[in-house]
Amino acid sequence: MTNSQESKGSQEFSGLRNFRELAGSFGAVAAEYDRGRPGYPEELFDELERFWGRGLKGARVLDVGAGTGIATRLLAARGADVVAVEPSAGMAAQFQAVSPQLPLVRGGGDDLPFHDHCADLITYAQAFHWTQPGRSVPEAVRVLRPGGALAAWWNLFDETVPWVRARDERLSAELSGRYHGYGRVADLTAPFAAAGLEVRRTQLRWQRRVSVEQVVDNLTSRSYFASLAPERREPLLAAERAALLAEFPDGQVVEPYVLDLTVAVARH
Repeated sequence: MTNSQESKGSQEFSGLRNFRELAGSFGAVAAEYDRGRPGYPEELFDELERFWGRGLKGARVLDVGAGTGIATRLLAARGADVVAVEPSAGMAAQFQAVSPQLPLVRGGGDDLPFHDHCADLITYAQAFHWTQPGRSVPEAVRVLRPGGALAAWWNLFDETVPWVRARDERLSAELSGRYHGYGRVADLTAPFAAAGLEVRRTQLRWQRRVSVEQVVDNLTSRSYFASLAPERREPLLAAERAALLAEFPDGQVVEPYVLDLTVAVARH
């Protein structure tokens, strides 16, 4: 092995180790995740149905990377026959505490513990970027029935809003090398078309009004905070709480999002 090959292999291993560290950090902040993370507007599911060409009611849905069940519960409310799929023990425990009536299977998107052609729809709410597309997309295609679809979506902070942009700049400086967004969603979902799926994408703008503490919980549940040692994390969260209170003295935050949705349909 040459020095350059050894260096490349070391970098790949380090990247994979860091990926696993970040992905594994959610279990310890499952309660904050459930309290702080935003839900999704009804328009999301309207658009999903429109792109797919059928309704969620009665559809067999696998919600992969379900976390604490935020999207799972909304899918069930639309009448879907939904099963949550979640790899983290901590997140699964929180899911079962909050939504004991909904079925949950331990597993991940790269190795779905389901038979071939058993699902109408596979969803990844804030989750597809935690999979390895070279494995997760073929797995989804294997599990989908003809005419089925997979849908991936992300709530992205709307950085056209000044206070959101200012926070992003602070965190980028404070957490250099660890702070990250989702990158280009078009790049994340490019493997869908490469797999022969019919792909449609849209963006929806929406906002929620929540307390400062819910926003802090939301930040706490982000991998770039959750994976920090407490002595590093707590001062940063305190500084963000102070910045929020300076921007919203009444303690009520209007938090803006751009919701990015991609639906990929297996027509045959």
